[in-house]
Amino acid sequence: MQEKPVSGPRFDTLAIHAGATPDPSTGARVTPIYQTTSFVFNDADHAASLFGLEAFGNIYTRIGNPTQSVLEGRVAALEGGTAALAVASGHAAQFLVFHTLLETGDEFVAGRQLYGGSVNQFNHAFKKFNWNVAWADSTDPASFETAITPKTRAIYCESIANPGGIIVDLAAIGAIAKKHNLPLIVDNTMASPYLCRPREFGADIVVHSLTKFMAGHGNSIGGAIVDCGTYDWLGSKHRYKTLVEPNASYNGMKLAETFGNFAFAIACRVMGLRDMGPAIAPMNAFLILNGIETLPLRMQRHCENALAVARHLEQHPAIAWVQYAGLPDNKYHQLHKKICPKGAGAVFTIGLKGGYDAGVKFVQGLKMVSHLANIGDTRSLVIHPASTTHRQLTDEQRKTAGAGNEVVRLSIGLEDKADIIADLDQALAR
Repeated sequence: MQEKPVSGPRFDTLAIHAGATPDPSTGARVTPIYQTTSFVFNDADHAASLFGLEAFGNIYTRIGNPTQSVLEGRVAALEGGTAALAVASGHAAQFLVFHTLLETGDEFVAGRQLYGGSVNQFNHAFKKFNWNVAWADSTDPASFETAITPKTRAIYCESIANPGGIIVDLAAIGAIAKKHNLPLIVDNTMASPYLCRPREFGADIVVHSLTKFMAGHGNSIGGAIVDCGTYDWLGSKHRYKTLVEPNASYNGMKLAETFGNFAFAIACRVMGLRDMGPAIAPMNAFLILNGIETLPLRMQRHCENALAVARHLEQHPAIAWVQYAGLPDNKYHQLHKKICPKGAGAVFTIGLKGGYDAGVKFVQGLKMVSHLANIGDTRSLVIHPASTTHRQLTDEQRKTAGAGNEVVRLSIGLEDKADIIADLDQALAR
């Protein structure tokens, strides 16, 4: 089949070049680490224009930094967005998104099949701001519509749900969001834009923990917010005050009027990052940029290895089930072909026949595969969610989140698949 014609560079090229040019003062080809707190103004008028949002430029690294700027340009290009904001972590990205969207007493609907830390953030930390979550079932798009109330201001889900590896029907949820004139926020951490671009299925805002597959090497923490430029803030029946009302911080400027289809990214920067302060370190931005250069190659290998390991484990006598959408008989297999056609990802779960105790013993018996709270590393990783990441949840909450007592999450790395399988087998033999 002939490849469709495209305008502009393709994904693999963007992963290396988007957002970057040789350093103008030194000619350095790799984006430098601009390890500085502040930047010199040309004159008083230049300073005034920067502080008044009349010109773009560097003021203070808490708000922006040249290394960070290249990272933002690259992530936006890979996701097909109009602009992006890089921040200290994925949790910081989520917080700034909702800080920009919600007022006291507002609600949002979220799929309950989420990373345990997100469940905790939504259930507990957000309550201090009187931001309230209504839970839906990510496997049942209709449940999102049922949960919408007059106070609902956004819909949130993951593209591939963590930890279960469930492929979410973004197109169906996106249609519901559009019907109710609500922005759809998609956490694309587990898929990365190489496997899935949520904008193509109706997402208006995309968030990432860049710590995971985007950085890819387990050496830096970061997050990102991508403005897809698709939501009409001025035409919305809801009042997103940060975007549409006169802003006292900027002489009455209305951000949505001034910045158009990248106003949300600007609002997150100048009203969220500026005042809340979860800035990404220049060194971390640099490391993540370097990781993104090999994202297409790594994701191919991640998916190939994950499929081989999943096929092996589904035949193992100690394993009750394997939840991986790449397997042909998996109930999410066809959805994976639609939403993530290049692969079903590197993360999946298994259920051990021995339950909770077997899960604990299994992770303790592994030698090469590392037992830790992360995914998306070059190294293969494992965790028993019930005793770690989802420990703060009740048994029922863990079960509905896909993290029951027997569940073990695997993040398959880039080692030789035969060595990964050998280590898993020796631990299961114990």
